[in-house]
Amino acid sequence: MHISKDIVINRANKKPLLVDVFYSEEIGNQPIVIFCHGYKGFKDWGAWHIMGKQIAQAGFCFVKFNFSHNGGTIEDPIDFPDLEAFGNNNYSKELDDLNDLMDWTQGNFKNNTSVDISGIFVLGHSRGGGISILKTAEDSRIKKLVTLSSVSDFSIRFGTPKDIRDWKDKGVKYVLNGRTKQQMPHYYQFYEDFKANEDRLSIKKASHHINVPHLIIHGNADTSVKIDEAYALNTWNPKSQLQIIKDADHVFNIRHPWMEEAPSAEFQNAIESILTFLE
Repeated sequence: MHISKDIVINRANKKPLLVDVFYSEEIGNQPIVIFCHGYKGFKDWGAWHIMGKQIAQAGFCFVKFNFSHNGGTIEDPIDFPDLEAFGNNNYSKELDDLNDLMDWTQGNFKNNTSVDISGIFVLGHSRGGGISILKTAEDSRIKKLVTLSSVSDFSIRFGTPKDIRDWKDKGVKYVLNGRTKQQMPHYYQFYEDFKANEDRLSIKKASHHINVPHLIIHGNADTSVKIDEAYALNTWNPKSQLQIIKDADHVFNIRHPWMEEAPSAEFQNAIESILTFLE
Protein backbone atom coordinates (compact mmCIF):
# COMPACT_ATOMS: atom_id res chain seq x y z
CA MET A 1 0.00 0.00 0.00
CA HIS A 2 1.17 3.50 -0.84
CA ILE A 3 1.00 5.81 2.20
CA SER A 4 2.05 9.46 2.01
CA LYS A 5 1.82 11.37 5.30
CA ASP A 6 1.88 15.08 6.07
CA ILE A 7 1.71 16.35 2.51
CA VAL A 8 1.62 20.15 2.65
CA ILE A 9 -0.80 21.87 0.28
CA ASN A 10 0.15 25.53 0.04
CA ARG A 11 -2.58 27.95 -1.05
CA ALA A 12 -2.41 31.59 -2.09
CA ASN A 13 -3.48 33.91 0.76
CA LYS A 14 -4.73 30.98 2.86
CA LYS A 15 -3.28 28.74 5.54
CA PRO A 16 -1.90 25.45 4.17
CA LEU A 17 -3.62 22.09 4.44
CA LEU A 18 -1.88 19.01 5.85
CA VAL A 19 -2.89 15.77 4.15
CA ASP A 20 -2.40 11.97 4.36
CA VAL A 21 -3.09 9.65 1.42
CA PHE A 22 -3.54 5.85 1.43
CA TYR A 23 -4.08 3.76 -1.72
CA SER A 24 -3.01 0.53 -3.42
CA GLU A 25 -0.66 0.70 -6.39
CA GLU A 26 -1.87 -2.75 -7.46
CA ILE A 27 -5.50 -1.73 -8.16
CA GLY A 28 -6.84 0.53 -10.90
CA ASN A 29 -9.53 3.22 -10.72
CA GLN A 30 -9.92 3.37 -6.95
CA PRO A 31 -12.63 5.85 -5.90
CA ILE A 32 -11.51 8.71 -3.67
CA VAL A 33 -12.75 8.83 -0.06
CA ILE A 34 -12.11 12.11 1.77
CA PHE A 35 -12.37 12.14 5.57
CA CYS A 36 -13.31 15.31 7.50
CA HIS A 37 -12.51 15.39 11.22
CA GLY A 38 -14.71 17.09 13.80
CA TYR A 39 -14.56 19.89 16.35
CA LYS A 40 -11.27 20.01 18.27
CA GLY A 41 -10.25 17.12 16.02
CA PHE A 42 -7.34 16.36 13.71
CA LYS A 43 -6.44 13.79 11.07
CA ASP A 44 -4.09 11.84 13.38
CA TRP A 45 -6.58 11.45 16.23
CA GLY A 46 -7.22 8.03 17.76
CA ALA A 47 -7.75 5.24 15.25
CA TRP A 48 -8.59 7.26 12.13
CA HIS A 49 -5.43 5.77 10.57
CA ILE A 50 -6.78 2.24 11.11
CA MET A 51 -10.01 3.23 9.36
CA GLY A 52 -7.97 4.74 6.53
CA LYS A 53 -5.91 1.61 6.03
CA GLN A 54 -8.95 -0.66 6.03
CA ILE A 55 -10.76 1.52 3.51
CA ALA A 56 -7.65 1.64 1.31
CA GLN A 57 -7.17 -2.13 1.54
CA ALA A 58 -10.75 -2.53 0.31
CA GLY A 59 -9.89 -0.71 -2.93
CA PHE A 60 -10.29 3.01 -2.26
CA CYS A 61 -7.95 5.99 -2.22
CA PHE A 62 -8.36 7.34 1.31
CA VAL A 63 -7.50 10.98 2.00
CA LYS A 64 -7.57 12.60 5.44
CA PHE A 65 -6.56 16.13 6.30
CA ASN A 66 -6.52 18.85 8.95
CA PHE A 67 -8.84 21.78 8.50
CA SER A 68 -6.63 24.83 8.10
CA HIS A 69 -7.85 26.60 11.25
CA ASN A 70 -8.21 23.59 13.56
CA GLY A 71 -5.43 24.92 15.81
CA GLY A 72 -2.65 22.64 14.63
CA THR A 73 0.36 23.67 12.58
CA ILE A 74 2.45 21.97 9.91
CA GLU A 75 5.19 21.38 12.50
CA ASP A 76 2.83 20.32 15.32
CA PRO A 77 -0.46 19.04 13.90
CA ILE A 78 -1.68 17.42 17.12
CA ASP A 79 -1.41 19.67 20.20
CA PHE A 80 -3.08 22.91 19.00
CA PRO A 81 -0.22 25.42 19.28
CA ASP A 82 -2.03 27.92 17.01
CA LEU A 83 -4.96 29.02 19.15
CA GLU A 84 -5.22 32.26 17.18
CA ALA A 85 -6.09 30.25 14.08
CA PHE A 86 -8.55 28.16 16.10
CA GLY A 87 -10.26 31.32 17.31
CA ASN A 88 -10.60 32.59 13.75
CA ASN A 89 -12.08 29.39 12.36
CA ASN A 90 -15.64 29.24 11.04
CA TYR A 91 -17.88 26.96 8.99
CA SER A 92 -17.32 28.91 5.77
CA LYS A 93 -13.56 28.38 6.05
CA GLU A 94 -14.06 24.65 6.56
CA LEU A 95 -16.26 24.43 3.45
CA ASP A 96 -13.56 26.31 1.55
CA ASP A 97 -10.88 23.93 2.86
CA LEU A 98 -12.87 20.89 1.73
CA ASN A 99 -13.40 22.43 -1.70
CA ASP A 100 -9.68 23.15 -2.11
CA LEU A 101 -8.80 19.63 -0.98
CA MET A 102 -11.19 18.16 -3.55
CA ASP A 103 -9.57 20.33 -6.23
CA TRP A 104 -6.10 19.23 -5.13
CA THR A 105 -7.04 15.54 -4.97
CA GLN A 106 -8.47 15.53 -8.48
CA GLY A 107 -5.44 17.40 -9.81
CA ASN A 108 -2.90 15.32 -7.92
CA PHE A 109 -4.26 12.00 -9.23
CA LYS A 110 -5.17 13.22 -12.72
CA ASN A 111 -2.60 11.01 -14.43
CA ASN A 112 -2.56 8.18 -11.87
CA THR A 113 -4.35 5.11 -13.25
CA SER A 114 -4.71 3.70 -9.72
CA VAL A 115 -7.19 6.43 -8.77
CA ASP A 116 -10.56 7.36 -10.27
CA ILE A 117 -10.97 11.14 -9.99
CA SER A 118 -14.41 11.23 -11.63
CA GLY A 119 -16.25 10.74 -8.36
CA ILE A 120 -15.51 11.58 -4.76
CA PHE A 121 -16.99 9.99 -1.64
CA VAL A 122 -16.98 12.10 1.54
CA LEU A 123 -16.87 10.79 5.10
CA GLY A 124 -17.31 13.21 8.00
CA HIS A 125 -17.27 12.86 11.79
CA SER A 126 -19.30 15.08 14.14
CA ARG A 127 -18.93 18.71 13.00
CA GLY A 128 -17.09 17.34 9.96
CA GLY A 129 -20.28 15.41 9.22
CA GLY A 130 -22.23 18.65 9.09
CA ILE A 131 -19.64 20.21 6.77
CA SER A 132 -19.77 17.08 4.58
CA ILE A 133 -23.57 17.30 4.30
CA LEU A 134 -23.41 20.97 3.29
CA LYS A 135 -20.72 20.32 0.69
CA THR A 136 -22.50 17.28 -0.76
CA ALA A 137 -25.65 19.36 -1.32
CA GLU A 138 -23.76 21.99 -3.31
CA ASP A 139 -21.07 20.02 -5.19
CA SER A 140 -21.94 17.44 -7.84
CA ARG A 141 -18.47 15.88 -7.65
CA ILE A 142 -19.53 14.08 -4.45
CA LYS A 143 -21.21 10.78 -5.35
CA LYS A 144 -21.65 9.18 -1.91
CA LEU A 145 -21.76 10.52 1.64
CA VAL A 146 -21.14 8.88 5.02
CA THR A 147 -21.58 10.74 8.31
CA LEU A 148 -20.36 9.47 11.69
CA SER A 149 -21.93 10.93 14.87
CA SER A 150 -22.90 13.97 12.79
CA VAL A 151 -24.45 17.16 14.05
CA SER A 152 -27.74 18.16 12.43
CA ASP A 153 -27.84 21.86 13.30
CA PHE A 154 -25.06 24.41 13.69
CA SER A 155 -27.28 27.20 15.05
CA ILE A 156 -28.12 25.46 18.33
CA ARG A 157 -24.43 25.20 19.23
CA PHE A 158 -23.99 28.93 19.83
CA GLY A 159 -25.92 28.91 23.12
CA THR A 160 -28.70 31.14 24.41
CA PRO A 161 -29.38 34.72 23.26
CA LYS A 162 -27.70 35.90 26.49
CA ASP A 163 -24.65 33.72 25.74
CA ILE A 164 -24.42 35.35 22.31
CA ARG A 165 -24.80 38.89 23.73
CA ASP A 166 -22.04 38.22 26.27
CA TRP A 167 -19.87 36.79 23.50
CA LYS A 168 -20.38 39.90 21.39
CA ASP A 169 -19.57 42.20 24.33
CA LYS A 170 -16.33 40.35 25.15
CA GLY A 171 -15.39 39.56 21.55
CA VAL A 172 -14.24 36.07 22.54
CA LYS A 173 -15.40 33.02 24.48
CA TYR A 174 -13.31 30.07 25.62
CA VAL A 175 -13.84 26.31 25.68
CA LEU A 176 -11.68 23.87 27.62
CA ASN A 177 -9.86 21.15 25.71
CA GLY A 178 -10.11 18.15 28.01
CA ARG A 179 -7.06 16.44 26.49
CA THR A 180 -4.59 19.34 26.36
CA LYS A 181 -6.19 21.46 29.15
CA GLN A 182 -5.98 24.54 26.90
CA GLN A 183 -8.57 27.30 27.02
CA MET A 184 -9.41 27.47 23.32
CA PRO A 185 -10.82 30.76 22.00
CA HIS A 186 -13.74 31.40 19.68
CA TYR A 187 -13.79 34.97 18.39
CA TYR A 188 -17.18 36.55 17.74
CA GLN A 189 -16.48 36.48 13.99
CA PHE A 190 -17.52 32.82 14.13
CA TYR A 191 -21.12 33.78 14.92
CA GLU A 192 -21.07 36.75 12.52
CA ASP A 193 -19.97 34.49 9.67
CA PHE A 194 -22.71 32.00 10.53
CA LYS A 195 -25.41 34.68 10.48
CA ALA A 196 -24.10 36.13 7.22
CA ASN A 197 -24.24 32.67 5.60
CA GLU A 198 -27.10 31.11 7.55
CA ASP A 199 -28.99 29.85 4.51
CA ARG A 200 -25.93 28.09 3.08
CA LEU A 201 -25.05 26.68 6.51
CA SER A 202 -28.45 25.09 7.17
CA ILE A 203 -27.85 21.33 7.46
CA LYS A 204 -31.60 20.72 7.35
CA LYS A 205 -31.96 22.57 4.05
CA ALA A 206 -28.88 20.83 2.63
CA SER A 207 -30.24 17.41 3.64
CA HIS A 208 -33.39 18.04 1.61
CA HIS A 209 -31.22 18.71 -1.46
CA ILE A 210 -28.97 15.63 -1.24
CA ASN A 211 -29.70 13.24 -4.09
CA VAL A 212 -26.77 10.86 -3.68
CA PRO A 213 -26.62 7.85 -1.32
CA HIS A 214 -26.11 8.90 2.32
CA LEU A 215 -25.24 6.55 5.19
CA ILE A 216 -25.82 7.95 8.69
CA ILE A 217 -23.93 6.11 11.46
CA HIS A 218 -24.50 6.98 15.12
CA GLY A 219 -23.88 5.33 18.48
CA ASN A 220 -26.77 4.92 20.90
CA ALA A 221 -24.44 5.87 23.79
CA ASP A 222 -23.31 9.19 22.25
CA THR A 223 -23.52 11.93 24.89
CA SER A 224 -21.80 14.62 22.78
CA VAL A 225 -24.19 14.59 19.82
CA LYS A 226 -27.50 13.03 20.79
CA ILE A 227 -28.90 10.24 18.64
CA ASP A 228 -31.95 12.45 17.96
CA GLU A 229 -29.75 14.38 15.53
CA ALA A 230 -29.20 11.20 13.50
CA TYR A 231 -32.95 10.59 13.44
CA ALA A 232 -33.47 14.17 12.24
CA LEU A 233 -30.98 13.74 9.38
CA ASN A 234 -32.67 10.50 8.38
CA THR A 235 -36.11 12.17 8.44
CA TRP A 236 -34.96 15.12 6.31
CA ASN A 237 -33.48 12.76 3.71
CA PRO A 238 -35.79 9.71 3.64
CA LYS A 239 -33.57 8.01 1.05
CA SER A 240 -30.67 7.96 3.51
CA GLN A 241 -29.67 4.83 5.43
CA LEU A 242 -29.47 4.93 9.22
CA GLN A 243 -27.12 2.59 11.11
CA ILE A 244 -27.24 2.65 14.92
CA ILE A 245 -24.18 1.12 16.62
CA LYS A 246 -25.10 -0.43 19.96
CA ASP A 247 -23.10 0.77 23.00
CA ALA A 248 -21.00 3.16 20.86
CA ASP A 249 -20.17 6.62 22.20
CA HIS A 250 -19.37 9.74 20.15
CA VAL A 251 -16.03 8.33 18.96
CA PHE A 252 -17.12 4.69 18.81
CA ASN A 253 -15.22 3.82 22.01
CA ILE A 254 -11.85 4.90 20.64
CA ARG A 255 -9.49 7.16 22.61
CA HIS A 256 -6.42 9.22 21.79
CA PRO A 257 -3.76 8.05 21.56
CA TRP A 258 -4.91 4.63 20.34
CA MET A 259 -1.98 2.25 20.80
CA GLU A 260 -3.67 -1.01 19.82
CA GLU A 261 -3.45 -2.53 16.34
CA ALA A 262 -7.18 -3.27 16.16
CA PRO A 263 -10.00 -0.76 16.71
CA SER A 264 -12.77 -1.19 19.28
CA ALA A 265 -15.56 -3.61 18.35
CA GLU A 266 -17.94 -0.67 17.91
CA PHE A 267 -15.58 1.20 15.60
CA GLN A 268 -14.88 -1.96 13.60
CA ASN A 269 -18.65 -2.33 13.21
CA ALA A 270 -18.81 1.24 11.88
CA ILE A 271 -15.92 0.67 9.46
CA GLU A 272 -17.54 -2.48 8.09
CA SER A 273 -20.81 -0.60 7.59
CA ILE A 274 -18.91 2.11 5.71
CA LEU A 275 -17.22 -0.42 3.44
CA THR A 276 -20.46 -2.27 2.67
CA PHE A 277 -22.08 1.05 1.76
CA LEU A 278 -19.20 2.36 -0.37
CA GLU A 279 -18.74 -0.90 -2.27
